[in-house]
Amino acid sequence: MADAPSPLPSVVPSDAAAPTPPHVYALANQKGGVGKTTTAINLATALAAVGQKVLLVDLDPQGNASTGVGINPATRTTGSYELLCGLTDLAGAVAPSRIPNLDVVPASVDLAGAELELIDLERREYRLRDALEGRTGRWDVVLVDCPPSLGLLTVNALVAAEAVLVPLQCEFFALEGLGQLTRTIERVRRALNPGLYIAGVILTMMDRRNTLAQQVERDVRDHFADVVFGTTIPRNVRVSEAPSHGLPVLLYDHACTGSQAYILLASELLHRRRSGVPARPEAA
Repeated sequence: MADAPSPLPSVVPSDAAAPTPPHVYALANQKGGVGKTTTAINLATALAAVGQKVLLVDLDPQGNASTGVGINPATRTTGSYELLCGLTDLAGAVAPSRIPNLDVVPASVDLAGAELELIDLERREYRLRDALEGRTGRWDVVLVDCPPSLGLLTVNALVAAEAVLVPLQCEFFALEGLGQLTRTIERVRRALNPGLYIAGVILTMMDRRNTLAQQVERDVRDHFADVVFGTTIPRNVRVSEAPSHGLPVLLYDHACTGSQAYILLASELLHRRRSGVPARPEAA
């Protein structure tokens, strides 16, 4: 097992007032292939299914979160690129999805050039925060899907967010990338967003037949305790198939183990939001 990173910035500093439930979450991990976008899509869908009004902001130039909730690339005339560059406001960037209660700020290929364009813009780290601030009251939860990097797009998400959700694959190098991410979060917290913290680590692609995956889970839980969600997301073929149909797995096959896991994850997240402390559902 790789060396564990330093403890997560997972709690609000002790001298701070009792926090209100986070409204804007960034889903971040600079490692690709950890289930980050899959989690963004299906967590958003599960929250919407239980009556939460959800805004999913796709900040990944690949646009997979947009595709995964059925937003056709040909219709993405305005979205996160235009929002960051000041070419539209939030109302102009939002598109309804086919899922009730779920709206999307879609990503297009134009977003790939945003990293360079943002360098010359004023308040380059605050572009998303400025665009969202005071304009998200119609949604209960805002989820921002970050690209698999720690560049300006991810920094914008971390500055705009109140809390971070970290999808973490159950594999040998799981903690290696987490150390780099936590250092980035600490730098953002010190310089740009003092209230930022990690609201939870989500273990993904879990195969309980694999002894290494079980060891990774034990190590992560031993090191980070209740910061880790009790719910784990299993490796499931239906979860992998769903994006090719432009559907979240909860609509593609609501009875599969992957769908049930995301429903439990949404329930656990809502429990944490209500209680203000990490908690795990009985069924997790």
